[in-house]
Amino acid sequence: MSVPPGCRAEDGAFVLALHVQPSAKRSEFAGTHGDAVKVKLAAPPVDGKANAELIRFIAAEFGVPRRNVQLVRGETSRAKTVRVIAPLRDPFATR
Repeated sequence: MSVPPGCRAEDGAFVLALHVQPSAKRSEFAGTHGDAVKVKLAAPPVDGKANAELIRFIAAEFGVPRRNVQLVRGETSRAKTVRVIAPLRDPFATR
């Protein structure tokens, strides 16, 4: 599994440092922001909608169920840390 800046593999999981931009036109990876991967989300930062979309998007990209994606840090911040347990796909391999 390729590891972008700010991310690491540990104990069968993949830990990502993210910079999140809510209220985008569509959800997608958008390069890097400092030492984090930038993620644009198609959800507003209201009532946890952006966090729910982040978990849905990351789960789809890594090919895992949503229960395998944990928001470790940054529930109310743009800077977030996410753990993906037992990822099946590497979304960074083709980038």
